[in-house]
Amino acid sequence: MATGAIPDAARSDADHRRQLRRAVIASTVGTTIEWYDFFLYSIVTGLVFAKLYFPQSEPLIGTLQAFAIYAVGFIARPVGAAIFGHYGDRIGRKSTLIATLMLMGIATFLVAFVPTYEQIDIWGAVLLTVLRFLQGVGVGGEWGGSVLMSMEWAKTNKHRGFIASWPQFGVPAGLFLANLAVLGFSWLSGDQFLVWGWRVPFFLSIFLIGIGLYIRLNILETPLFAKLVAENKIERTPMIEVLKRHPTQILLSAFARLAEQAPFYIFTAFIFTYATLQLKTPRDFILTALLAASVFSFFTVPFSGWLSDRIGRKKMYMIGTVTTGLFGFAYFAMLDTMMPQWIFVAIFLSLIPHDMMYGPQAALIAESFTGRLRYSGASLGYQLASIIAGGPAPLIAAALFAHYKSGYAIAAYILACAIISLTATAMLKDYTNKDISQEYDGK
Repeated sequence: MATGAIPDAARSDADHRRQLRRAVIASTVGTTIEWYDFFLYSIVTGLVFAKLYFPQSEPLIGTLQAFAIYAVGFIARPVGAAIFGHYGDRIGRKSTLIATLMLMGIATFLVAFVPTYEQIDIWGAVLLTVLRFLQGVGVGGEWGGSVLMSMEWAKTNKHRGFIASWPQFGVPAGLFLANLAVLGFSWLSGDQFLVWGWRVPFFLSIFLIGIGLYIRLNILETPLFAKLVAENKIERTPMIEVLKRHPTQILLSAFARLAEQAPFYIFTAFIFTYATLQLKTPRDFILTALLAASVFSFFTVPFSGWLSDRIGRKKMYMIGTVTTGLFGFAYFAMLDTMMPQWIFVAIFLSLIPHDMMYGPQAALIAESFTGRLRYSGASLGYQLASIIAGGPAPLIAAALFAHYKSGYAIAAYILACAIISLTATAMLKDYTNKDISQEYDGK
């Protein structure tokens, strides 16, 4: 039996609730820390990296080059999903989550020490690319384990969407902390932020990793995985098996995420480029607006997960998809007024349509796979979207703006993503009330 795992039958209701709270806290805190690391890189890419690592390029070209390194992290995420999905289904959720936290944390910490173009020429950009790849591998393995650590402790089906949404809560929390950290050093005068101020938030991440590691070392393995071990139902090659048995669910999960992930990175990463170059809006104003948006997401993410328990996972997700497809045009209409109050409103509202999908998304995807293949299948389906959505989105947005000189071209791209996601979600099966402790084929 996996270390620390106790069969569910031997555990009292009070003890089960206690362990559920610990699992949810451990998943949420750990996910918050990892997303702080990931978003920190995203924010600094649009503000600093083009200037420090591609100074010979024109501003827009340098931005495209910086976002190309940024995209490497997304390409790496399915790699992390494959590696850690395998071990998550083989040795357990807890051990795998500790490994992902360590990998992500060390890679982020080392970004603080990467020399610039002036110091070591193009090798600075090469080092950033390697560390970004390692970040992506860590995040690629993190999501599936965090969601399952929470969801598989749920004793009933009635609250699974709400419980599984708490690791998703780590995204706005991480976004808030990352923006707050950058904003905290934006007061530096002259070029001091560009010279050294941007490095400090990366350095400070090592302390957050220590906190997350302490919390995760003190949780137990999930009852569902303990049951699989006790019944000798652990797959020898879970990643290969899930590709054989559930290729459709994996692909549909990836395409369902297009409308959630692509706009999110336009709203939270590309906005720094669009606002500072096109709208001539101060960096600190955008950081403050995103801080406000992420605080509101503290409510809308778990609320959307809770609502999906009432009206159904698919229905909630599809409502969010339609809302996102339409919101893109309103978003750029407000931005292009170039009026501070409307720019703030656009950014503040931008995460709500995303949260309507992101809240129920964890349960929607994870429920599509049976227990012994769930870490591998859910992770791979979720992270494959990084290649077609999250990674390319800022690049596509920058290229569309460079060609059309209009935000509405980017809004049309968001609408296209929404149409694809709506179709894919409609084809997924709804397991809102399914007993996931039992084996099923997911079809």
